[in-house]
Amino acid sequence: MPGSLPCAERRNRLKAQIPSGILLLLGNEESPMNYADNAFPFRQDSTFLYFTGVDRPGFAAILDLDEDRATLFGDDCTLDDIVWMGPQPLVRDLADAAGIAFTAPAAALKEHLCRAQASGRPVHILPPYRAEHHLRLLEGLGPRAPQPSAAFIRAVAELRIRKSPAEVEEIERAVDTSVRMHLEAMAMARPGMREAEIMGRVTDIALAAGGGLSFPVIATVRGGVLHNHHYGNTLESGQLFLLDAGAETAGHYAGDLSSTFPVDRAFTARQRDIHDLVLGAFLAAEGALRPGIDFREVHLLACRTLAAGLKDLGLMKGDVEDAVDQGAHALFFPCGLGHLMGLDVHDMENLGETLVGYEGRPRSTQFGLKSLRLARELQEGFVLTVEPGIYFMPELTERWRAEGRFRDFIDYGALEAYAGFGGLRIEEDFLVTATGARRLGPPKPRTALEIEAARG
Repeated sequence: MPGSLPCAERRNRLKAQIPSGILLLLGNEESPMNYADNAFPFRQDSTFLYFTGVDRPGFAAILDLDEDRATLFGDDCTLDDIVWMGPQPLVRDLADAAGIAFTAPAAALKEHLCRAQASGRPVHILPPYRAEHHLRLLEGLGPRAPQPSAAFIRAVAELRIRKSPAEVEEIERAVDTSVRMHLEAMAMARPGMREAEIMGRVTDIALAAGGGLSFPVIATVRGGVLHNHHYGNTLESGQLFLLDAGAETAGHYAGDLSSTFPVDRAFTARQRDIHDLVLGAFLAAEGALRPGIDFREVHLLACRTLAAGLKDLGLMKGDVEDAVDQGAHALFFPCGLGHLMGLDVHDMENLGETLVGYEGRPRSTQFGLKSLRLARELQEGFVLTVEPGIYFMPELTERWRAEGRFRDFIDYGALEAYAGFGGLRIEEDFLVTATGARRLGPPKPRTALEIEAARG
């Protein structure tokens, strides 16, 4: 659970990286669906959770670097709140559990921020990503609120990016539940079933494990759409079904897996060809994971493997290296190979991929490569996904064909036989170790034979 994590130690390490000023950590508020008392399930800001362990709405914290003082801002529940929600922990109790010496009412945050600003001391903030964050900054600092602090972002990222053994254990619990979700989908899917039935069942498994979903489930026969959250289709014989789903533990650590399997009990010859090609790229990327390698190179290795396989199938042609350098393969693989994972399923994406995933280096503008979320040297303790895929997108294909793009590398005529194929993705989660990488959680069916056995 978040409260059992060494939050005080984390804050001390954070403060040691920034010389002066105050660090502002904003927690999240309740988010109403359609009126105030009917809210979406609450999800705390991950950075606030990481440094305080407080998993309740309406809180904020200030770390005063010059006075070496931490303050938790929040209000105790009223009697009316207790009538509806039952007894709740006091602010003082939450602060004690977090190792925070001082508390103050939520309304006092504005005074603290104004006083720091008036004294000329730097106020370090993280990028706001919710409307209430913007409003609290505007209220506390006015229209002259500072820009997000690059030093603060880097310090937070460098602490959160390497997972402790306790965090890895928590992530593995999430992955364990995620594997059970995928095995259940493989066992139950059949022609005539609705996508919504499978989505509902895998969601049940995540909730029953005591946590929830780490992101909205993708459960679709339209796998050519990368993030398809529509569940209205009926499974038909001859189709592929793509499930991208992960559980989140009660401590809010994420799992993230993708499986693609036939609606029938066995792959067709064409489906098996594409599956085996994606699996080859997956295994090549898995084998390359190790400390010191730039994940961009792992991504490009997977791209070259996919392009070579597509050339063998007659869908691509020409020199594979040139095709990947110029981005022709992105017709089939228009996204990145993977991303960091932890308290967020796309870990720390709200802090900015340029600073977190690229260490401040500029990212490519090339179609496909620009969507790579992680392009830095891997280090021991990183947790990340590997998720190559092949996608047949009619709209993209027709646009490129009409524009005459990459005719030296793509056989558009041969592609016509794959109309309606959809997409196929394989995804698993890995911990970078001292000598390589370790797959997290129990085995999930990978090969066509393993998947067909699970389908049987």
